[in-house]
Amino acid sequence: MALYELALVYIGEVLVAIGIVCDLIASIGMLRFPNFYLRLHAATVGTIGGAFVPLIGAALIAAGSSFLGYYRWFMAGGAVVTAVLILILAPAGSHALARATHRARIVPVKPKVVDHLEEDETTAEVER
Repeated sequence: MALYELALVYIGEVLVAIGIVCDLIASIGMLRFPNFYLRLHAATVGTIGGAFVPLIGAALIAAGSSFLGYYRWFMAGGAVVTAVLILILAPAGSHALARATHRARIVPVKPKVVDHLEEDETTAEVER
């Protein structure tokens, strides 16, 4: 095993460990946060930090594993494509979920300092 392959494997293992920590923090946040919106934030942290980062780490581990032959590039490519899809879709999905919940008034927004969506709705009603 060459030195650069060993470095790729070690860097990948560190990224997987960071993902474990992010998932642990997100799960604690899901248990401890008081309302829906904060829990949604914790879930998004768990998705990005707990899925995107370890997938990049898995891609580096696969790229550094010469015993896999040329299949290692398939594994690395699949992990990178999946990570990019998660990076694009997870924030958009959580934003859509939060906006739909707010517009349906299913969950009260507490504590509320400023609510720009509520301000937009009231100005739209006045203009009608």
